[in-house]
Amino acid sequence: MLTRARGALYGLAIGDALGMPTQMLSRAEIVRRWGPLIPGFLPAPPGHPIADGTAAGTVTDDTEQAVLLARLLVKGRGTIDPHELAAALTKWERDMAERGSLDLLGPSTKRAVAAILAGVPPEEAGATGTTNGAAMRIAPVGIAIPVAPHGPTTEASLSTLVDRTVMASSITHNTGIALAGAAAVAAAVSAGVSGATVAEATALAVQAARIAVGRGHWVAGADVAARIEWAVGLVAGRAEAEAAGLIYTLIGTSLATQESVPAAFALLAAVPADPWRACRLAASLGGDCDTIAAMTGAIAGACHGAGSFPPEAIAVIDAQGLGLVALADDLLALRDRSGNAAR
Repeated sequence: MLTRARGALYGLAIGDALGMPTQMLSRAEIVRRWGPLIPGFLPAPPGHPIADGTAAGTVTDDTEQAVLLARLLVKGRGTIDPHELAAALTKWERDMAERGSLDLLGPSTKRAVAAILAGVPPEEAGATGTTNGAAMRIAPVGIAIPVAPHGPTTEASLSTLVDRTVMASSITHNTGIALAGAAAVAAAVSAGVSGATVAEATALAVQAARIAVGRGHWVAGADVAARIEWAVGLVAGRAEAEAAGLIYTLIGTSLATQESVPAAFALLAAVPADPWRACRLAASLGGDCDTIAAMTGAIAGACHGAGSFPPEAIAVIDAQGLGLVALADDLLALRDRSGNAAR
């Protein structure tokens, strides 16, 4: 479980860093520059709309916000105060802006944090948040909250995990679509830490999404659970290049939760046994591919462990001083307490 918990955080960061230079570019542009599968960590190309001048292997807001959430979870012994989260996100964005970064809060998070600071109740601040910001940073909840992949306690443990996902997400993304996407990622990570295969983790993700869709405000949009199932079936048995094309053209790679979360699960179905390759393929898609690669890496790392990534990739992430090993260990300690309490 320790290597799987660490694998979830390293996978998130590795996928994110791989997608840093390709994010928000078209697939055609990525293929023209680097081919259909990027070789590894790359610097952002000159004139990049977000990451211009960023060095190869640098993580983005996906990892930094996940680390922020993980630290708040550890500090709160498994709970998160919504006002503290809003304040932490505001400080994070201010620090990023002072560094000259253009990688700031996403649209749903920025709108909700501004509302909280203006006095809007936390339960209402995220009432219109539908983008993938909650799903991109939710992996720490999956590490901290146990889900039983098999047996009579599965449904109860999934319900608890959804409760904690809502606690960590609703301040910025309090819609059924966003919560379903976040719960799917959290459940898959949690199942992976418990020893599930990618296929088993995906099945639990669908169940969690079905529970979570009823927890937030309704907004019009495709059902996340149904789209995960469809996306996984769409790429079944396809070659990698064909699968990538289908994901880009049919499933979608935008910031929309109902596109990017199913895209991550489709990538895992296309490349279930090689987390490093799955993350590279995710980062080669185009669109919001740093976030898609981060979610893909978190789930694949949880299912396969930190040792499934090249040691040199781990070293690149470690050099950024994120403290992922200690964070993963602390989150796993929370999981142990949660599991004992449930028993």
